[in-house]
Amino acid sequence: MKRLFYYADRYLEKSTWKDLALIKFCLFSIGVLAGIWMPSKGRKNAGKIALAVFVATYIPLMAKFFAVIMDKDEF
Repeated sequence: MKRLFYYADRYLEKSTWKDLALIKFCLFSIGVLAGIWMPSKGRKNAGKIALAVFVATYIPLMAKFFAVIMDKDEF
């Protein structure tokens, strides 16, 4: 597992924002496909889980983003 995280860190060091945007579009697309194939009786629970994961990940990401914006570095 440590090796996987090491390779992920190396990949991110060599990536640009465009690469990360492509990853996000890829993950979004696979999520849409999974949602299309989800049986109707399981969609409500899947929606609740997806909302919880979204909130749990969005808040820390935005907190870090705003911390970067508030940093007084001049570009």
